[in-house]
Amino acid sequence: MYLGIDPGRSKTGLALVAADGRIIALHIASTERIEEELRSFAGQQLLSHIVMGDGTNNKAIGKAVARVFPAVELDLVGEAHSTEEARTLYWQENPPKGWRKLVPLGLLVPDEPLDAYAAVVQVRRWLNKK
Repeated sequence: MYLGIDPGRSKTGLALVAADGRIIALHIASTERIEEELRSFAGQQLLSHIVMGDGTNNKAIGKAVARVFPAVELDLVGEAHSTEEARTLYWQENPPKGWRKLVPLGLLVPDEPLDAYAAVVQVRRWLNKK
């Protein structure tokens, strides 16, 4: 199991991802309470690796991750275009229904923040490089 992290200033996306890239769980965490949120979301999981985006606030969140999971290796991956990939992933996982099916996906706005999906993108990028 892999923990993906999309760091941010006020909110941080968290995702538990299987070795084959399947999404196990998603969570939007308060960056202010990141250690508590990490323990609550992934503290009981047997993590083989942690993958985090190299963008906004990654150094502070990386320190928090090291305190919560000192024995688990952390790798940084590039975040370029991860929001666009996260939007595509969101619509794959949550296909539009009703009248929304008639609207091009590029014009639709997801019903929730994409940070957790961006965390999945980070893990999948790392897995593809591995």
